[in-house]
Amino acid sequence: LIVDGAVIIVEAVLHRMQHLPASGRLDRERMDHEVSGAASRMMNAATFGQLIILIVYLPILALSGVEGKMFRPMAQTVSYAILGAIILSLTYVPVMSALFVPRLTGPTHNFSDRMMDAIGRAYRPMLELALRFRRGVVIGALGLLALAVAAFLRMGGEFIPQLEEGDFAFHSILPQGSSLSASVRNNALVEERLMAFPEVKMVVGKSGTAEVPTDLMSPEQTDVMILLNPRDEWSTTDDYWSLADSLLAALQEIPGVFFEINQPIQMRFNELMTGVRQDIAIKVYGPDLDSLVHYAERIAHIVRDVPGAGPPQVERVAGLPQIAVRYDRERLAATGFSVDQLNRTVRAAFAGEPAGAIYEHERRFDLVVRADSSRRSDITDVGGLYVANDRGERLPLSQVADVRYEDAPAQVTHEDAQRRIFVGVNARGRDVERLVADIEEQVAAQVDLPPGYFVSFGGQFENLVEAKRRLSLVVPLALALILALLYFTFRSLPSALLIFTAVPLSAIGGVAALLLRGMPFSISAGVGFIALFGVAVLNGMVLISTFQQLREEGVDDVWERVRQGTRMRLRPVLMTASVASLGFLPMALSSSAGAEVQRPLATVVIGGLITATLLTLVVLPALYVLFFGNRRARAPRALAVLLPLLLLGGVAQAQTPLVLSLDSAL
Repeated sequence: LIVDGAVIIVEAVLHRMQHLPASGRLDRERMDHEVSGAASRMMNAATFGQLIILIVYLPILALSGVEGKMFRPMAQTVSYAILGAIILSLTYVPVMSALFVPRLTGPTHNFSDRMMDAIGRAYRPMLELALRFRRGVVIGALGLLALAVAAFLRMGGEFIPQLEEGDFAFHSILPQGSSLSASVRNNALVEERLMAFPEVKMVVGKSGTAEVPTDLMSPEQTDVMILLNPRDEWSTTDDYWSLADSLLAALQEIPGVFFEINQPIQMRFNELMTGVRQDIAIKVYGPDLDSLVHYAERIAHIVRDVPGAGPPQVERVAGLPQIAVRYDRERLAATGFSVDQLNRTVRAAFAGEPAGAIYEHERRFDLVVRADSSRRSDITDVGGLYVANDRGERLPLSQVADVRYEDAPAQVTHEDAQRRIFVGVNARGRDVERLVADIEEQVAAQVDLPPGYFVSFGGQFENLVEAKRRLSLVVPLALALILALLYFTFRSLPSALLIFTAVPLSAIGGVAALLLRGMPFSISAGVGFIALFGVAVLNGMVLISTFQQLREEGVDDVWERVRQGTRMRLRPVLMTASVASLGFLPMALSSSAGAEVQRPLATVVIGGLITATLLTLVVLPALYVLFFGNRRARAPRALAVLLPLLLLGGVAQAQTPLVLSLDSAL
C-alpha cells in the first residue's frame, strides 16, 4: 500500500526510457527532463490514488469499543505512513529515479521484460475477446457480483475469529450454597481426573473471591486453568477441540457439578466486553423471577439440540438455602407478644446485639452477643429460641412463628430497570451470527412468552451487530468521498463511475476467498474489505488516466486507445496488486499465536486483489468501449449497465440487508 505511488512513478519512467529512440546514454539534463515528464504524467494518478487509500481507512477510525482498540492503531499507522509516502512520491522518488534509473534508451531485454512480454502476449487475445463480446463480459461480471452478494448475505458472521490459545479454561459450578471446603475437595477431584491425560501439563483452580475482589465469584464457583504440553507430545488426539471434548467428558462423570469449557483469554475477553463469559447470552426479561427461571430452562433445553451450540448454562439465580421465620399474627395477638419483640430476639441471635463495651486505653469496643454458629444453622435450635414480652412471659419462637428451610434467590439482576436472567452458550465449530439466527427461530417457534416477557440476544453477537451498524453508516460515506475525489480528479462523472466499478468487482474476490477458506464475515474481514477498496480504485485510476492522456494526445479511436493504454499500464497494474498481495501473504498463512484475528483481513485483500486485477484489465476496458465508443448512442445503455453494477456493489458493502418498500421506492 505504501509503495504503490512509487511503483507507478518509477514504472512510468522506465516505460518512457524504453520507448525513446535508441540513441545511447542520455546526459544529465536530458535525463532530468525525461524523468520530469514521465513523473508528471502519472503524478496525479499516484497522488490521488494514495489519497483514496488514505480515505478508505476513515471508517476504521470510526470504530469504537473493542474493535476500535484492536484496529484503530493499525489504521492510524497506515495513514501516517501513506502521508509520508505521498510526500516522498512527489519529491524523493523522482529525484532518485533521475539518479539511479539507467540512462540508456530503447527497448531492453532483461528477465522482467521477457516475463512482461509473455504476460502481454497472453493478455492481448483475452482483451480482444473481451472487447468483441463486451456486453457478455459486463453481463458475466454482473452475474458474478450477484452471486457474491447472495453468498455474502448467507455467509454468517462473528465478532472476532476464535483464537486457538493452546490452553483451556473450565468453569465449574457446585450446587448453590456449597461451602468453600466443598469447592476445594471438588478441585482436587478435578485435578486428579485431568492430570490423567498425558496432554495436560498443569491444572490450577481458583474458587470464590480473592481479598482484592477483581473477579467476583461465590464459593461454589471455580475457574480451572489447564496448561497443555506442546502439541508434539500429545498422544490421545492431535485435534485441539477433540481434546477439549475428551476433557469435558471426563469431568462430567463427577456428579452434581456443572462444567463449562472455554479458553482463558476468550473467557475473560467475553466477560469484560459483555459481562457474560459465553459467546452468546440469551437474555430473558420479565417481572417474576420464578417465571424467568422457568422460561430460561425451556430455552436451554431447546438450545441443546441446535447444531453448533455448546452446553447451555442458565444463570444461577435461585437455590440459595435459608431459614425463613414467618410470624403467626393470630398467635401473637392471643399470647400478647408483638412483632417488634420477636424481631429483636431473632436479630440478636443472628446479627447480634450490643451487651456492653470494653475499653482499651482510649479505644472503645462494643461487646456484641449472638447465638453460636452451629445453633444458627439448625431450625430446631432456631425454633427453640425463647422470646419475652413486656410482662416477662417467655415462649419458644416455634409457638408463635413457622420456622422452615426455604430456597431463596441467590441474586436478582436488573437491566434497564427490568429483572433479567440469561442463558449462556458458546459457539462450537460454527459462526455466531448463523447460530443466533437458528436459536432465535427455534425459541420463537417453541416458547410462547406472556405479555411483559421478552427475549434479546447479547454477548459477542451484540458487539457484532453494533460494529456492523457503525460500518454500514461510515463505509458508504467513505465510498461517497472516494467518488467525489475521483470526480474532481478527472472532471468527468463517467470516468469517475468507471473507476468506481473496481469497488464491487474487488468485493467478488474477497467474498470468494472467505468462502474457499471456510471463514465467516468478521470485523477483521470488514477491515480487509476497506483496505481492499483503496488498492482496487488505484488500479482503475492508473488505467483510466492513461486512456484520458492518450485521448488528449490525439488518439481518437477508442479501441486503439484501450489497446495502447492497457499495453502501457499492464506492468504497474500487476505490480501494485502483486506487491500488496505478497505483503499480506505471510499474514494469511501465519499459524502463530493470534494469527486467527488477522487471517480474514489478509484473505479478503489477497482474494479481492486477484479478481479486481483480472476484472480491471478485462471488464473495465469493455465498459470504457461501451461508454465512450459512440457516446451519443452508447451513453444511455452504458449508464444502464453501470448503475446496476454500482447499486449491487453498494448492497455488497452494506453490512446488514435493508428492506425497501414499494411506496419508498416510488
